[in-house]
Amino acid sequence: MSSPLLADLTTLRLGGPIGSLIRVTTTADLVDAVRRADDAATEVLLVGGGSNLVVADDGFAATVVLIATSQLRFGVDAGRPFVLVDAGKPWDSVVSASIKAGYGGLECLSGIPGSAGATPVQNVGAYGVEIADLLRSVTLFDRASHTTSTVGADALELGYRTSNLKHRSDRIVTSVSLWLNADDRSQPLRYRELANAMGVAEGGSTSAAAVREQVLALRRGKGMVSDADDHDTWSAGSFFTNPIVDADDATAIFARIHEKIGDDITIPRYPADDGAVKFSAGWLIERAGYSRGYPSPDSPVRLSTKHTLALTNRGNATTEELLDLARDVRAGVHEAFGVWLTPEPVLVGCEL
Repeated sequence: MSSPLLADLTTLRLGGPIGSLIRVTTTADLVDAVRRADDAATEVLLVGGGSNLVVADDGFAATVVLIATSQLRFGVDAGRPFVLVDAGKPWDSVVSASIKAGYGGLECLSGIPGSAGATPVQNVGAYGVEIADLLRSVTLFDRASHTTSTVGADALELGYRTSNLKHRSDRIVTSVSLWLNADDRSQPLRYRELANAMGVAEGGSTSAAAVREQVLALRRGKGMVSDADDHDTWSAGSFFTNPIVDADDATAIFARIHEKIGDDITIPRYPADDGAVKFSAGWLIERAGYSRGYPSPDSPVRLSTKHTLALTNRGNATTEELLDLARDVRAGVHEAFGVWLTPEPVLVGCEL
């Protein structure tokens, strides 16, 4: 009997054989599986929705723990509603359940693949909202002390697509609690494209249910809602984060862009902490000469035909081919504008 493949557990449909696979459906079983592996000095890879993993073609020879925990409940704390959800619950089902229960807050994060437990690790965000805006608490299992603790958002050092839980495995998220808005009210709509689509002034609020439907429509148009029949969604979402550079470096980058493209252009830019500037990775990729569908229609890996930030498996690719495409794009953007793009997914057994 052949070994299970990580390709079967990731949204990229890439990744080689697994040494052993353990599927857990309760938090107690999750903790027990990790403790047993640690006691046996066995390496462990934790997998939830598999939407943010790029796994080597050689696979993972040790133990993969598939987190399929799924409990969800609503509550009220100091007059404000919240949701408490197990780490393995598919994220979009959390958003859907909150909307159906009459709550808002999570609607701008609709359609994002993966599990609830990954959202604070990545500080997941979209359409002007990120987990940091809504996080009430996270429950963690500490593998060294074998203890469980619940901490607030301020303990996680949440930043742009990062936290102090990222790129480490000694603390495991077992559940997440998020603040919600009562009476179907959305978060303030700060993303211009979404606010315009909803006919709401930037910063205004409206029906969370209506915003969810609009966000899903926008994401589908960019190939960012998982669909087994659409290879543009066989991806890890946005492969590169938007680069943040300090003010001095930004000045030089602006000059490089104008030199290459011309002066009469609008360069997307967003303010960041300490006077830094955040650039649009997708805009830089396109202006460096990489079009949607690059490199060719018959390539096993391509930039999405809908969104240049997504690197996609067209059905018969290898991880190494995907990484070669990522290297090509990253080098091209650096050559054109002096900006090094950083991958957003977690790389397992491989590197750029």
